[in-house]
Amino acid sequence: MDATEMIEAVQKALGVDVDGRAGPETWTAIYAAVVNTRKAAAATPLTAFSRVDERSERNIATLLPEVQPMARMLVQKAAANGIDIRVISGLRSYEEQDALYAQGRTAPGNIVTKARGGYSNHNFGIAFDVGVFSGSKYLPESPKYKAVGVLGQELGLEWGGSWTSLVDEPHFQLRPAWARSMNESSMLAELRQRRQDSEPVYA
Repeated sequence: MDATEMIEAVQKALGVDVDGRAGPETWTAIYAAVVNTRKAAAATPLTAFSRVDERSERNIATLLPEVQPMARMLVQKAAANGIDIRVISGLRSYEEQDALYAQGRTAPGNIVTKARGGYSNHNFGIAFDVGVFSGSKYLPESPKYKAVGVLGQELGLEWGGSWTSLVDEPHFQLRPAWARSMNESSMLAELRQRRQDSEPVYA
């Protein structure tokens, strides 16, 4: 039995959506089953996991509630493996995304993104970036990003380091269940529509 089959078996036993990925619903159900109290069973993913460093928490607070525990778990899991990471970016407005897109094009600086406002998962609160640190020193490049990528994927996160068109090792996102079989552009189109219609992302 491989890891995906094991996760599916656990999901079936817990009565949650069976997709082979350990997302927030699965982790909350596991937490409730282990603690086995009514309070734990009703706990939201936001409250089921302990807080991390303040810088990370400021950025985690901008994410959708479904994504927040995943970001915390990644920071904690990395620490358990001897890697110090912090969440350094979360939600961006369309305007902030457009300003980033302008860098290296119509504004000073280097090109840092290919996405305009509305065409980045950061614009919908489902994506975040991490930084690897050595003490207080931020390491923009480190082989540890690949190790963190593996840890994030084990949690059920999508990792930008596995992309082929634009490799983005600090980037993680929680793909909604309805977008499981969609390509990135189709998912983003649906996210824009849901935002316009004030519909929830994870529904």
